[in-house]
Amino acid sequence: MMASSFRDCKAWRAGGLPLSTSSNEACKLYDAILTQFVKWRNDETLGGFEGCISALQEADPNFVMGHVISTGLELVSTTSSTRLNERLASAVRRTVELANSQDISPREKLHVKAMELFSRGHFPKACDVWEDILVDHPTDMLALKFAHDAYFYMGAQTQMRDSVARVLPHWKPHMPLFSYLNGLYSFGLLETRLYDQAEKVAMEGLALTPDDAWAVHSVAHVYEMKAEVDKGLKFMESREKDWQVSDVLASHNYWHWALYFIEKGQYEAALQIYDSQVFRRCKATGSMLDTVDACSMLCRLEMEGVCVKDRWRELLQVTQPHTDDHVTLFNDMHFLMASLGAKESGTSQRLLEGLQELAKEPGDNQQHQLAGTIGVPMCQAIMEYDQGNYNRSVELLYPLRYRVVEIGGSDAQRDIFNQLLIHAAMKSENKRHQKLGRCLLVERDAMRPSSPLTERLMQRALALHN
Repeated sequence: MMASSFRDCKAWRAGGLPLSTSSNEACKLYDAILTQFVKWRNDETLGGFEGCISALQEADPNFVMGHVISTGLELVSTTSSTRLNERLASAVRRTVELANSQDISPREKLHVKAMELFSRGHFPKACDVWEDILVDHPTDMLALKFAHDAYFYMGAQTQMRDSVARVLPHWKPHMPLFSYLNGLYSFGLLETRLYDQAEKVAMEGLALTPDDAWAVHSVAHVYEMKAEVDKGLKFMESREKDWQVSDVLASHNYWHWALYFIEKGQYEAALQIYDSQVFRRCKATGSMLDTVDACSMLCRLEMEGVCVKDRWRELLQVTQPHTDDHVTLFNDMHFLMASLGAKESGTSQRLLEGLQELAKEPGDNQQHQLAGTIGVPMCQAIMEYDQGNYNRSVELLYPLRYRVVEIGGSDAQRDIFNQLLIHAAMKSENKRHQKLGRCLLVERDAMRPSSPLTERLMQRALALHN
């Protein structure tokens, strides 16, 4: 039996979010899965996500919202594509069939519709449907979280912030998961460059719930974006005990910690985190967030002149099976870094050609619609850089620099493409590109005063071009 702290049929009804099932156990398990989703944590005392999902299917195999949350979570993890994974595709179909054969509430019908749209890569439309739910049910945490994740995959920064801002007044401190809204809101504030407010809101959340790993993550971003490296190092270390229990986000928080070391030029410390935390976890879980972090980290270290070639080969074992997924452009570009780093040109070529193919007839898939104009040229730019064709790499990347946000992820994650462009411009034979590289460094310095990384690159530019 589920612990009494989770909501049964009556409690969900009382909260204005009735669920169409007569099983109290199913309602509680739904709550348990939602809670772990919000906390970024497999709670072993509950059997983790997998244990709860199996128990939920047993408690009521026809519970529509049970299918929505379990299939929705798999879709949102971007680990698998319904184009290639028949089991996942049929789970989506099964949910739609169940919804059509039962008398469920309008809110639940919308949840099914949003999940189905998301499964086809129609992210913007899925978000519209989740927002429709939130207009009438502002305390529907599942709609809020799913929308938050989908906005993140689209690089829809303002939407990510405003989606949470609109519902905040409707939440009250006694409601389950209330304190986690701070972390969600803070992240939207941060991605719209409201750093001071983002830090304040996250800290308020941490005062209520010290182990809210998403709020910690938000503060880590603030220090990253402002290049307040020592503050960041101190913060992550002082709260490590709190956030490392959130196993789904722990690796990503360790990644942020390592970025501070890379910023300071302390590569050994960064590699230590890569080996003991980031790669170890991504190999164990296959989580996409952990996997792209590993790719990004090795690529950043390599640009800094650190030799990581054996690590690329190991990482390729994790990324290679996803070569044909093409769920998000952001993932694709990171897989490409791994296949290039491992000198696996067949895999790199296959990834690019697969993307070119999907760009021809993208249908409703928002990521495939962007593949032709952004995804393919960015992949080509990364490949040209890898082959030492810096001139061509700049020509491909520079015109896209203000559109890179559309591939999704956070400013901190996308910074790798800013760095790549700067390195390509500095290494290019073209005098104009070299000048451009220096301009980009001046611009970077204005946004992140006293960044040690920028300082190093400026020194290098002077040494190269004098």
